Amino acid sequence: MKSSDGFDARRLRPREPKGWGLRLGVAIGLLLALGGLALAVAGGAALAGKGLALGLPQTGREAAILLLVLGVALVFTGLATWRRCRRRMRRPSELSLSPHLLRKRG
Repeated sequence: MKSSDGFDARRLRPREPKGWGLRLGVAIGLLLALGGLALAVAGGAALAGKGLALGLPQTGREAAILLLVLGVALVFTGLATWRRCRRRMRRPSELSLSPHLLRKRG
């Protein structure tokens, strides 16, 4: 068998992902989604006229719409961040070779 001096088998395997950055991203995405949900509920309650029952101050219609839109935008941003980080955390750590280069088992 021919031995090559510059071959290193560890290069074929991907490096272990830095788990803390992705976990922090998951937590931030979840907090954004929950905060956006709270803002959306507060905006919806203020629009429906139930804001005083929830302990919210009297707000104008424009402020209530702004709370609702901002809350929905934060929910979508948080969920997108959460899903992207979770997908990257769950990525398989297989060999970085094309399937046709791997040895057939059969």
